[in-house]
Formats: sequence, structure tokens, C-alpha cells
Amino acid sequence: MSLFAIRPIAPADDADVARIIRTVMPEFGAVGEGFAINDPEVDWMYRAYSAPRSAYFVVEVGGRVVGGGGVAPLEGGDADTCELRKMYFLPDARGLGAGRALIDRCLDAARAFGFKRCYLETLCGMDAAIRLYERTGFRRLPGPLGNTGHGGCNTFYALDL
Repeated sequence: MSLFAIRPIAPADDADVARIIRTVMPEFGAVGEGFAINDPEVDWMYRAYSAPRSAYFVVEVGGRVVGGGGVAPLEGGDADTCELRKMYFLPDARGLGAGRALIDRCLDAARAFGFKRCYLETLCGMDAAIRLYERTGFRRLPGPLGNTGHGGCNTFYALDL
């Protein structure tokens, strides 16, 4: 029996997901301009990820939402590239294997949407996340792709799907 469950986001999850994002990002110094914490969509994730070729999933432990992540077309990128977006976990949800399971679910969705490459942006210092991305096969890029608006990020990866 799994310690966690992964399911598509529902409208009732918006407040939990916003709280998780606004709790986790400051833990890694991701505050101020240029970070996803300021994206208006943080408060309405269900609606944002109801757009075409987009999906967001939440992770539950004991029926409580403790993390999430999604994929969507890369803003300002080519039509074959998606972005792994807003993947965050509360501290008590880390180390359960949920990160790998969630990233696999997101990449499966990306492939089903017809994407050929997945891009992501992160921060130096998010060491566990970076290890997960690299174990999943993401390759580090010398600079950003597209126009995500997240100028605060300083580490970039891509994966051929």
C-alpha cells in the first residue's frame, strides 16, 4: 500500500496548493520578483491547468494535500516543448517517493499531449529536487528557454520525451 496518492487537481484544492507554494518557496529563498510565488495563477491552479495541453496533479497523504506539480506549454517556447511547473512538497511529504511518482505522472501527461521535450527552471540550493531531475534524465542547460517570467530562477533543465 502506497503512503501517498496522486490525482488530478480539483477546484477545492486551490487554497491548499496556494498555501503549499507560499510555504515552500520562501524555505529556499524564492521570494520577491521573478518567482512563481507571485504568479496570479497560484490562487486558481485548477482553472489555470484546465487550459489545453495542461495538467496539474496533487499528492495526498492521509487525505491531506501535501504537494503538487504540473505541465503546461512553455510560454514563449516552441509548440513541442512543455514546462514542468510548480512542483512543491511540504517537508513532511518529502522522502516518500512521491516526487518521482509525480514527475513520472507529469511526463506521461506531457507525452499524451504530444510534447517532445520538457523544460524546467529551479534554484541552486534545491538540492533534492535537482537530484530528482537528474535521476529522471533531465540535462542541465546553459540558460533559460522561453519566456516564463521567472527571472529569479538560475538553474535550467530539459528532457527529451
